[in-house]
Amino acid sequence: MKNKALLSGLCLIFALSIIKINAQQMSENIKAPLAKIIPTVLEKHGDTRVDNYFWLNKRENPEVIDYLNQENSYYEAMTADTKGFQKELYEEMKSRIKEDDESVPYLYNGYYYITRFETGKDYPIYSRKKGSLTAAEEILFNCNDLAKGHSYFQLGGLSISPDNKFASFGVDTIGRRIYAIQIKNLETGEILSDKIENATGSSVWANDNKTIFYTKQDEVTLRSDKVFKHKLNTNSDQDVLVFFEKDDTFNVSVGKEKSKKYIVIGSGSTLTTEYRILNSDTPDAEFKVFQPRVRGLEYSISHFGDSFYILTNKDKATNFKLMKTPESATAKANWVDVIAHRDDVLLEDIEIFRNYLVVEERSNGLNHIRIMPWSGEGEYYLPFGSETYNAYTTTNVDFDTDILRYSYQSLATPSSVIDFNMKTKEKEVKKEQQVLGGKFDKNNYIEERVWASATDGTKVPISMVYKKGLKKDGTNPVLLYAYGSYGVTLDTYFSSTRLSILDRGFVFAIAHIRGGEDLGRQWYEDGKLLKKKNTFTDFIDCSKYLIQEKYTSPEHLYAEGGSAGGLLMGAVVNMAPELYNGVIAQVPFVDVISTMLDDTIPLTTGEYDEWGNPNEKKYYKYMLSYSPYDNVKAQKYPNMYVSTGLHDSQVQYWEPAKWVAKLRTLKTNDTTLYLNTNMDAGHGGASGRFEALKELAKEYSFLLDLEKIKN
Repeated sequence: MKNKALLSGLCLIFALSIIKINAQQMSENIKAPLAKIIPTVLEKHGDTRVDNYFWLNKRENPEVIDYLNQENSYYEAMTADTKGFQKELYEEMKSRIKEDDESVPYLYNGYYYITRFETGKDYPIYSRKKGSLTAAEEILFNCNDLAKGHSYFQLGGLSISPDNKFASFGVDTIGRRIYAIQIKNLETGEILSDKIENATGSSVWANDNKTIFYTKQDEVTLRSDKVFKHKLNTNSDQDVLVFFEKDDTFNVSVGKEKSKKYIVIGSGSTLTTEYRILNSDTPDAEFKVFQPRVRGLEYSISHFGDSFYILTNKDKATNFKLMKTPESATAKANWVDVIAHRDDVLLEDIEIFRNYLVVEERSNGLNHIRIMPWSGEGEYYLPFGSETYNAYTTTNVDFDTDILRYSYQSLATPSSVIDFNMKTKEKEVKKEQQVLGGKFDKNNYIEERVWASATDGTKVPISMVYKKGLKKDGTNPVLLYAYGSYGVTLDTYFSSTRLSILDRGFVFAIAHIRGGEDLGRQWYEDGKLLKKKNTFTDFIDCSKYLIQEKYTSPEHLYAEGGSAGGLLMGAVVNMAPELYNGVIAQVPFVDVISTMLDDTIPLTTGEYDEWGNPNEKKYYKYMLSYSPYDNVKAQKYPNMYVSTGLHDSQVQYWEPAKWVAKLRTLKTNDTTLYLNTNMDAGHGGASGRFEALKELAKEYSFLLDLEKIKN
């Protein structure tokens, strides 16, 4: 029997070897698809560009779909020998997730609200319990049922009426962030006939329980530009337009103050904000402008008592300050300082309670939570001892409590939800993210923050995590991740899926480059508009630092970024391709000039203050100097995995498609180049929690295959 089993085992190994050899031989014979060349001449400011792949921007053209499918087929064929490993990675990542999981309940208006998942299910279940956690569960929405028959599903903008009887909600079944808003009677379970198409998904109830305010989008650009008022049990064609944002560089939103007294319309661009307020008890009255827009003036408002608290950059407060004004006199002439501006501290957000003001600040790249009693006595900061942590306030919907709910995590520490008593300073961990499988121990990992010197001498922080026992001999594979745009701070975060590369020897690192707000508002200002190249050179300098300090080498360094971070990837592979063995570019914004010249594309006009308006020559020339698509040239490029979604409304699919097509014709080496298009999704990829893991398994298998790590 032993010999028979041994013989069977040998036969299996031999068969697998033959399959692998055949797969390798097949991949060697497969030719990459080449997109048809149809030159389109583009002229601006006396400059001429020839775009050979401009034709790919026609989503309805069968030849375009055929090309995307060819690229997908090429990817599938070339990675056939990794399919088993991809499945192994998927199952491994899935096995660490507590499938029957639920959020920490929070109390709002007499009900405890809970979001939970069931074993084997992709989508959340939204439920509530009246008055007590021991009360019977009332299921509001089971998204697993609602998602049936849809390849993509997203429920958003869930809003409960003040009397707890109705819920408004938005549904997107395409992935293009175009929602239909509906209303559910929570007492009968009936979905009312009220249906609002082409909306952003978010809505808010007035205090009369029969009026909702919601935002709609321009049908072409998808810019959120209108606020409507809808009455319960009426047809949406009777809805009243209460505000239209004429300036196409602004987007609008609508919400409700924590005090519940005011409905607020927000209108904002990159550099300027403006708010309108309306008493929630009088939904048919007119909105009042809080403070008229002034270019360069940014502010946000929080109502408490008889006053508004204003987070603003007024008076050249680059890092923002906190001001206060009576609710009866909201113009900026009446604002007075509460927390003055500080050059070394970024004021990020506030949370108001009856007895406390909680302030979220950032200094030296780390966030801090400051507790300030209204009495003016005994303020303090919550203590955090790490250099790679992330702490932030979460769901705090109640004024009348001494309990602050916040979350804490680090690169090696799973996320926790903590209730902190601001009076007694006692804390209760309500939930800590579970990592199943029995193998995870955070003490087996090292977290580090180091500082690289940029070309201009600026110190740029890098956060890292890796398994204990790392030797700095240049042989470690490192995945360097960054974003670097829109003032987005890239805080450190824990990921159970990341363990699949950490445990296989990878170092994961985050480069906190300029263009984000990681080191304050000026950090952002120094990485946008005519200083945008600092973002790219910072990343390159961080890469060089990791090589110089022998964490890795060009043969083992990998880069990753998505969306505007994909622009970063496109720029660095043009500027310094020799530093990387592989690059992952997710939904990359790479055709900067053409996109920013086309004001019919979603997001374009609202981003002139981020990238510049190429209709002005100085911005055109500067953007042209780094635009990844325009700067592809005949040179060696790293191995690259590029992903996109056909229905992406933020970075149109044709940008990565054109980029890959151009790279195929110009790159001078035989490195791997893949374009993988999700034909059913948009900017965020697959909607189901497990389907998203399959996309991640593709990325990880790409990296591990290049490192010749097979299991």
